[in-house]
Amino acid sequence: MRITRIPKSVTLSAGRGRARLARTRRRALTVAVLAALAVLAIAAGPASAQSVAVLAIVTSLDQVINNARNWLIGILAGVATICLTVAGVRYVIASGDPAEIEKAKAALRAACLGYVLAMLAPVIVSILKSIVGA
Repeated sequence: MRITRIPKSVTLSAGRGRARLARTRRRALTVAVLAALAVLAIAAGPASAQSVAVLAIVTSLDQVINNARNWLIGILAGVATICLTVAGVRYVIASGDPAEIEKAKAALRAACLGYVLAMLAPVIVSILKSIVGA
């Protein structure tokens, strides 16, 4: 006698296992994100209204462009670091799943691209300075 159909109990248990694994991955990623936010909240300290002292007044377009460059480098490096962290968490949580490993590799590539852009930001700003004439 030959079996032509797979019993429902076999397919249901495999489907439940995948769903359980997906829930576990989502929970682990949620815990990691919440832990990172908690660390950031603790590091920020209490918010209180204080008097603001003006440290420097921008007097030239060159200073504005340099400040924009510094902000651009900081933002790009921060986003790249977040992408790198997400890639690492995804890779650890992947548990050998090829699709998840590919997603982790894609996030790693995005992080590398962010770091490259952060390193090239001064070059980009110098090109913009030459175009503007500052």
